[in-house]
Amino acid sequence: MRDLREGWARTAARIGKWGQEPEVVQAVRSTAAATLAYVIALHLSPERAPLTAPLTALLVVQVTLYSTITTSVRRVNSVVAGVVIAIGFSILVGLTWWSLALIILASLAVGHLVRVSEFVPEVAISAMLVLGVTQVGSTAWARVLETLIGAVVGLGTNLFFAPPVWVSAAGASIEGLARQVRQLTLRIGEQAAGRTPVSEATARLYEARRLDHDIIVVDAALRQAEDSLKLNPRVREGLLYRIMLRTGLDTLEIVTVVLRVIARSLADLAKERGAEPLLSPRVGTTLERLLSEIGDAVVSFAVLVTTDVSRSAESAEARLAEELATACATRDTLAELLLAEVQRDVRQWQFHGALLAEVNRILDEMDIEHRSRRLLEELDRGGQRHREQVPRLSRLGEHARRSLLARLRRLLPGRKRRT
Repeated sequence: MRDLREGWARTAARIGKWGQEPEVVQAVRSTAAATLAYVIALHLSPERAPLTAPLTALLVVQVTLYSTITTSVRRVNSVVAGVVIAIGFSILVGLTWWSLALIILASLAVGHLVRVSEFVPEVAISAMLVLGVTQVGSTAWARVLETLIGAVVGLGTNLFFAPPVWVSAAGASIEGLARQVRQLTLRIGEQAAGRTPVSEATARLYEARRLDHDIIVVDAALRQAEDSLKLNPRVREGLLYRIMLRTGLDTLEIVTVVLRVIARSLADLAKERGAEPLLSPRVGTTLERLLSEIGDAVVSFAVLVTTDVSRSAESAEARLAEELATACATRDTLAELLLAEVQRDVRQWQFHGALLAEVNRILDEMDIEHRSRRLLEELDRGGQRHREQVPRLSRLGEHARRSLLARLRRLLPGRKRRT
């Protein structure tokens, strides 16, 4: 009996994990919406097989509510535009090879005019399908009806199968990127502390460059999370979520760029030094320790960024502040050692100065005060855009901004901030 309960528990956990996969959620919701749209269209449409309704529902239902609504509007516009064009051509010229060419050209042009984005070909498809039937009038409006049924069912699906909020997935992607950055900083620090072949230093440089591709993947996950927060009744403070995650990813992207510069500097130095150590033993050991501390701080920064705003972030902030303070102290020690090196041999002053500047940039980007100012600037910018676009709702936007500022103060406690 116990084994049976454990088996059911494992199965339930596996199903719950599948329920967090975007592909699984999309498949279930799309299948349900398409089937329901077809059943409804069978009763309302004069067509025998009203497949336009499930096709529309299948294309309309997206992973997020925001994308579902925008897709619905564009798809309905594209179908209606195609039907209207087909009716006009059927009255004037009928179906010939040259009228088919004209209707395709006109439909593509109209698709761009009505701004249906990726559904521009759908305008031409709808026009051709309607033009190719005998009873143009009845079939045309039946197609419009089926399209509306599919769009309405697709939107209604979100009421019964609420789209998930993909903040956790985006947060996991950001933390994964931070851990990759940490591993790279550790490897760069190891090569700085010893004799590094040119091939190994170059390999670290290529590894730093490959982080750009990982950032693109994380950015895609973050965009999906941002879409899932828009117009979602399950989310109370979507703007705060978006700003927290987006500014966090921006900071990590800057860190990876600076880290790539450090890797490039060490690779150039390895070519110049040949079989000699890149740095003196004390400088190399200190730089290795500093990069290790920076790597730890990067991970703590990602944890702070992805911490749910409904929970206390004090522990994450305290850990980050402690690690940054430790790294700054090691940075000061490194600066003294590099100054002594320059006084003995001025030929490397450019490399030493650039190395310190790059380390300072990383530490400054992750500084909590710097991040607080950035968050407030983004809130002000977002509020300004909202007031410009919707002047009548400026009071509501200002109230929301004050609420978000209060949440930020609770999220980043113990710091003086300018409002």
